[in-house]
Amino acid sequence: MQKILSLIFFLCSYGFKTTAQQLITYPPPQAVVYSMHNDDYTVKVRKPGGEWQDLYEYNVKVDLDKPQDASMVYFDFSGTVEVYVRKNNGNVQSVKIRPSSYEIKPVLIGNSITFTLNDPKKISIEFDGDKLHNLHLFANSIETSRPDPNDPNVVYFGPGVHLPKDLPGDAFNIGSGKTVYIAGGAIVRGKLLCDRVQNVRIIGRGIIDQPQRGIEIRHASNISIDGVIVVNPKHYTVFAGGSDHITIRNLKSFSANPWSDGLDFMSCSDVTVDDVFMRNSDDCIAVYAHRWEFYGDAKNYSVTNSILWADVAHTVNIGVHGNTEKTGEVIENLLFKNIEVLELDEDDPSAEGCMAIQAADMNLVRNVRFEDIRVDDFQEGKLLQLTVAFFQKYNAAPGRGVENIYFKNISYNGINNSPSIISGLDKDHLVQGVTFENLRINGKLINSVEEANIKVGEFAKNITFKNSIR
Repeated sequence: MQKILSLIFFLCSYGFKTTAQQLITYPPPQAVVYSMHNDDYTVKVRKPGGEWQDLYEYNVKVDLDKPQDASMVYFDFSGTVEVYVRKNNGNVQSVKIRPSSYEIKPVLIGNSITFTLNDPKKISIEFDGDKLHNLHLFANSIETSRPDPNDPNVVYFGPGVHLPKDLPGDAFNIGSGKTVYIAGGAIVRGKLLCDRVQNVRIIGRGIIDQPQRGIEIRHASNISIDGVIVVNPKHYTVFAGGSDHITIRNLKSFSANPWSDGLDFMSCSDVTVDDVFMRNSDDCIAVYAHRWEFYGDAKNYSVTNSILWADVAHTVNIGVHGNTEKTGEVIENLLFKNIEVLELDEDDPSAEGCMAIQAADMNLVRNVRFEDIRVDDFQEGKLLQLTVAFFQKYNAAPGRGVENIYFKNISYNGINNSPSIISGLDKDHLVQGVTFENLRINGKLINSVEEANIKVGEFAKNITFKNSIR
């Protein structure tokens, strides 16, 4: 009896392990096999010890300053996956996989590497320090459910290329209560417009390719986005205004056009952003109050477990735009936690800042927390800027103030030669209540603004350092 029970346990365990090992790849549509391909790399994946499966290497444009061709691949898996990457051009001396905190150590033999993943990851693979022609690899979890394409409340984009029916229009209009599903292997060439609607889901593994904007959310409520990739929009990846209860998860984005921000929120509240990868040629994430036809405060944001890469401008930018017609607006209760910053390049000293709060247009910005942020060395910019600002190009008035800003467990490894700034405007427009807990620069625990290379203006008050680690 004992032997029979042991055999049953073994078979059950074996069956569980077998079903846990899944690998799903997505062939590209035949119509784009040549036009969207980048042959810099050959990428293959397999279950441990199984047959290698070729991935399609998409071309993505990066870096507005001088747009370059980088590569991107994606797939889904559970359990363990082995990855093979061959660099097809030139000789290879070294390779690095970022974020470094993942501690992925590839085996390099000649021009090829292999490594193993045990859980979903979004990574940059860089040969010989080349960050402009690198390989982006998005290893997703297995989709748990797919909607029925015959459901009248489902807008289904299956594998293939999809264009708006009303050409030369550039939008797919999404109604209330709809689920938009973009399947792996699908290419959607048009923005998804959610205008004055509610209860909309945009999900899947496919690509929104070169739209005017990726997803546009106007005066809407209860909008969720999960899993899709947006490649090189002409403007923002997600444009959100006057909306609430927005959830964005597992979104991947590339942009290399002027004003091609990642996620921009104007007078939006109750926003959750989690597990996104944003490589943009303007701000990766911007939180504003009034802009254009959108009015109102911006409150209650949670941005977590994400990777930000600003080829141009800021990774996080808060407070620049607001309403000067009355008494101003409030931007408050923002959390940024467990974030990797892989690049920053902003050449305007007045606007620099990896973590930038620049309160302008009569905005009051308060109760903002940055926690567990890891910042790699970057091209140009400052680690942080907290100011009451007035940019003549963008603003009609300065902001009212910046209050209660908390930095905890911030780690920056870089040259730090451009001083960070904490500065109010005058005695009535202050920056006050800034706390640093366990700030590390190049591994050193920082105890003062001097050690951090932070310039503090006359109208900044109550800046404190407290370290719980020695």
